[in-house]
Amino acid sequence: MSLGPLMMDIAGTALSPADRELLQEPVVGGVILFTRNYECRAQLAELTAEIHAMRTPPLLIAVDHEGGRVQRFRSGFTPIPAMATLGEIFDREPQRALHLATETGWLMAAELRAVGVDFSFAPVLDLYTPTSRVIRERAFHAEPGTVARLAQAFLRGMHGAGMAAVGKHFPGHGSVDADSHHEMPIDHRRLATVRHRDMQPFRLLAASGIDALMPAHIVFPAVDSLPVGYSRRWLREILRGELGFQGMLFSDDLSMSGAQIAASPVERAELALEAGCDVCLLCNDRPAVERVVDGLKARVEPLGLVRMMRMHGRSALHEAELMQSTRREAVRETLEAIAGTPRE
Repeated sequence: MSLGPLMMDIAGTALSPADRELLQEPVVGGVILFTRNYECRAQLAELTAEIHAMRTPPLLIAVDHEGGRVQRFRSGFTPIPAMATLGEIFDREPQRALHLATETGWLMAAELRAVGVDFSFAPVLDLYTPTSRVIRERAFHAEPGTVARLAQAFLRGMHGAGMAAVGKHFPGHGSVDADSHHEMPIDHRRLATVRHRDMQPFRLLAASGIDALMPAHIVFPAVDSLPVGYSRRWLREILRGELGFQGMLFSDDLSMSGAQIAASPVERAELALEAGCDVCLLCNDRPAVERVVDGLKARVEPLGLVRMMRMHGRSALHEAELMQSTRREAVRETLEAIAGTPRE
């Protein structure tokens, strides 16, 4: 059975009969995990193993685990600082910050890969602005070049741990105040301005071979009347055509307020796929997931399937090896010193 274009969530720390039934549907291609799905590392490893065993090829398993306030699993995992912390260090000691970004990316990925998670939706490629409610300290820095350098270093670390990376939120979410989880952000800047600033990290990371990107739920009226994640202009013409991006495209959560340009979740999924997304995320709305499973045809282009297969986790340290790793211990000590927090 091939993988489908829908990534869905589950309710608890173990699969329910309803979860198992939905995960067997051809339209489903993956699972995104949340804090409610985590109890301890052993439980998480059992859950991911069961999910992977359900299908061939295995379903993808993802999580938002970028650090700072967006880290779904806490106890048993190293607290990852907000990426702006690395940007602050870069302003004083650039080489140290780049090394630390690589080691932090490796640690984040290694701890997830050891328990069977394929990838994290990271790193953030948005620019830092103090007014952005949703991004702010999640961004590495305010300068595009610095964001790109730190993200490239973070990417090297993730790849070293066997994890693909998903940069977000194309073409840049950091310059708007509104939170797309609750409303539709509008950015009135011209395309030339966005190209010169916000798009630069995406352009550079696309050239560096980042595995996947996620578009923002933002409308740029000067470019297109549709939000980026539903826009052929943004995804096919600018991202694929102008930037030459060849990797995977994940929609942001289609249940977010900024994504609801159509009442029907099936229509929203169809619009996102037609615009150029390979996989649609639909979270925290089981009735909507069921409607998409019933109404969306399991259409994945051959190239899209190849991209999906590349998102599977690669070689990983086993749990015992990870816990005895001197590299993990060294990175944890460094991050604890930076944060000034005691070890668990």
